[in-house]
Amino acid sequence: MTCARRGQTSPLSIAPMMDRTDRHFRALMRQVTRRTLLYTEMVTTGALLHGDPARHLDFDPVERPLSLQLGGDDPAALAACARMAETWGYDEVNLNVGCPSGRVQSGNFGVCLMGDPQRVADGVAAMRAAVSLPVTVKHRIGFDDLDRYADMLRFVDVVAAAGADRFTVHARKAWLKGLSPKENRNVPPLRYGDVHRLKRERPGLSIEINGGVRSLDAAAAQLAHVDAVMIGRAAYDDPLLFAPADRRFYDLDRDEVDAFEVVEGMLPYVARRTEAGDLLHHITRHMLNLFAGQPGARGWRRHLSRHRRGVGREAVAMLQAGLTSVRGAQRRAG
Repeated sequence: MTCARRGQTSPLSIAPMMDRTDRHFRALMRQVTRRTLLYTEMVTTGALLHGDPARHLDFDPVERPLSLQLGGDDPAALAACARMAETWGYDEVNLNVGCPSGRVQSGNFGVCLMGDPQRVADGVAAMRAAVSLPVTVKHRIGFDDLDRYADMLRFVDVVAAAGADRFTVHARKAWLKGLSPKENRNVPPLRYGDVHRLKRERPGLSIEINGGVRSLDAAAAQLAHVDAVMIGRAAYDDPLLFAPADRRFYDLDRDEVDAFEVVEGMLPYVARRTEAGDLLHHITRHMLNLFAGQPGARGWRRHLSRHRRGVGREAVAMLQAGLTSVRGAQRRAG
C-alpha cells in the first residue's frame, strides 16, 4: 500500500504538548533549530469554528515549518479547520488520534477513534479534498483491549487508503480507564518493534515513531527503522538538546547555539510580543531550563520568577540583566 505524499517528511519533530508548545515555546525552539518540524498544541475543531480562531492560529513566521494539530471527528468540521490552517499559512495539518484524556473521550476524538478507523479515514479524506497541505495522523499502538499489532495495522490500512501523508505512532498503548493522561505517557511499555514492523510491512507509507526518545543519538538509531522521529518532553525539559539537529539531520551549515545566544536571539521577539500585549512571564516560563546544569542556573530561574512583568525595552533589559548575572556566576565558578 502506498501513500500519496505532499511534501517531504522531516526526520525530526517536536511533539504537540498541551500547555507546552504554544507560540512562545516554538519561537524559542527556532533559536535552537531552524528545520525541525514544530507543532501547535492540540486545538479542537469547536474552538476554531465557534471561538476565537486568531487566538489559536496566529503565529510568527519564524516558527515555520509548523503543523497545526486538530482534535475532532466530524469530517466537515475538520475540512473547514484545515482550510483555515492553509489560509493562516501552516505547512501541515495533523489529526490527533492519540490523546487519552477524559475530555477528549467525551468529545469522541483522540485515541478512542482508533476503534473507528473509517471515521478517521473520512476525516482525512475530507481534509485532503479541502487543502493542498499534507494531512497527517498521530495515533497510538492501540488502546484498552484493542492493542494487537493486527488492530493497529487495520487502522493504518484503512486511513492510508484515504490518503494520509504520514503516520506518527506513539509506541505505547493507552488505557482509557485506570490511568491518567500523565500515566499513559509512561506506564504502558514501549513497543518499538511494532512500529518498526509497520514500516517493514508498509514500506510505501511514511512512518514516524514517538515515545521515550530522549536524545539525538537515540533518534538517529530509530531512523534506521522508520522515516522520522518525534521527541516530546525531553525537548521541553532541555531545548538545547536540539542544538546539533540542523547540522546533523538537515546538513545545514550552522554552528550550535548556547543558552546565551538563544536568549539574546529571543530579545526582539520578547520586545515585539510584549508590546503587542502578551504577558512577559508567558514567554519566559519556557526559558527557565535553558541554563540547567550550569553555574548560575538557580539564579537565572529566580531572576525570571521575580521579574514576571515588563513591556518592550523594560522586558529586554530584564533578560539582559539576568544574562549578566549568569555570566558572573560562571566566571566565579571558573
